[in-house]
Amino acid sequence: MRLWYRPGSAALAPHAALAEIGVDYELAEVGFEDPAEADPEFLRLNPAGRVPTLEDGDFVLTESAAIMLYLAERFPEARLLPDDKRERAQVYRWLVYLTNTLQPAFMRFFYPHRYGADAVREGAALEEHFDWIDGELAGRTWLVGDDRTVADLFLWMLVRWGRRLDRPAWDRPNVRAYFLRLLERPPLRRVLEEQGLELPALS
Repeated sequence: MRLWYRPGSAALAPHAALAEIGVDYELAEVGFEDPAEADPEFLRLNPAGRVPTLEDGDFVLTESAAIMLYLAERFPEARLLPDDKRERAQVYRWLVYLTNTLQPAFMRFFYPHRYGADAVREGAALEEHFDWIDGELAGRTWLVGDDRTVADLFLWMLVRWGRRLDRPAWDRPNVRAYFLRLLERPPLRRVLEEQGLELPALS
């Protein structure tokens, strides 16, 4: 399998899923240039020029959450989705919340010029989201059940993005403990190393 990515982008979570599964994969970095100037092979696979893009043989898939769910189902032995149907539904709920609510708020925070003047308020909105997540993590090791899931890997990525907030996302006791727990996992340290990203210094 091959994952097209940009360092630190939304490809970080699917990359984490590949590393957690332990399957052989290769990475293809896409530069930050104009999409029209990107690698022709990449544009053939994804004319929009967006990452992540996963190749699995002749199968091509885009969108982080879709890639992660595909990988979790393709490699059930990695246990990135629970067997229990109700727990699995809770993973879906978290993943939908993270992709439909929290990630778009980050996009407006990082790129306010794309969204108009109202986007400047997103810093406060993001802090409210992480306050709520901190409460949800109280007394839990993982978001759902007794093992990490695709939802945890996605939240790990977004907590890292939250280092740029005035109050970093991990500046909450439960989020901090949770993020540190994930950073202790060798596959996730491997992902940071492979993308050339520094291990976050929690301050």
